[in-house]
Amino acid sequence: MIVIAHISDTHVDTGPRSAERTRAVMRYLEELPYDLHAIVVTGDVTDHGLPAEYELARELLASRHPVLFCPGNHDEREAFRRHLLAQAAGSTAPVNQVHRSADAVIALCDSSVPGKDEGLLTEETLAWLEDVLVQTARHTPVLVGFHHPPADLHIPYVDGIRQFGAERLAALADRHRNIAGFLCGHAHTAAATVFAGRPLLVAPGVVSTLRLPWEHPGVPHGHVHLDQPPALAFHVLDEGRLTTHYRHVSV
Repeated sequence: MIVIAHISDTHVDTGPRSAERTRAVMRYLEELPYDLHAIVVTGDVTDHGLPAEYELARELLASRHPVLFCPGNHDEREAFRRHLLAQAAGSTAPVNQVHRSADAVIALCDSSVPGKDEGLLTEETLAWLEDVLVQTARHTPVLVGFHHPPADLHIPYVDGIRQFGAERLAALADRHRNIAGFLCGHAHTAAATVFAGRPLLVAPGVVSTLRLPWEHPGVPHGHVHLDQPPALAFHVLDEGRLTTHYRHVSV
């Protein structure tokens, strides 16, 4: 059995609010009496993709647990590489990362499209993911993560900027039955559905919570709720089956 913490949409900027909420989530994870398999951060790590924001995010998201990242639509690939991942700068190619262990593989794909809010997995990223899966034993479960959900969540604002071209990902999943599930963010609300016959698990937002369409009619600026506490998900992977728990964190 492995346990993974899943956070998303920290939107770290140079102000105190996002830093305080991110710090509260990470403090909660650091104080767990348990060593997590990994902390997965599914994008929108920063709010504007600025070097100073990534430097702060790198400090805030440091952990005794392994931390894995993929970009979101608010991120900027070159600064993401240089200031968050401490890699050599210069490349604006998709930022894809894989974490392997004896028990599971986590493949994080870059679904961001520079200059746009909607998402897409490029052919380069799909080829990278296919290679990761080919190199993985068939009995080893794989979790695939990205920022943008590849299916409608019945939230018009989010559905309009979700991951498009998802039929290519579904076809890939059909070829690799050891994909145990998909993890994403972007929606700023905890959600669960099915994509390509697997669980699609959406992390709640750290910086804010999105009100659902039936929750906010007539409320000014109603789709964003700033007063809800930050939240995260725990995914438990046991014999290829996923169980998810959601937790709110006090700031």
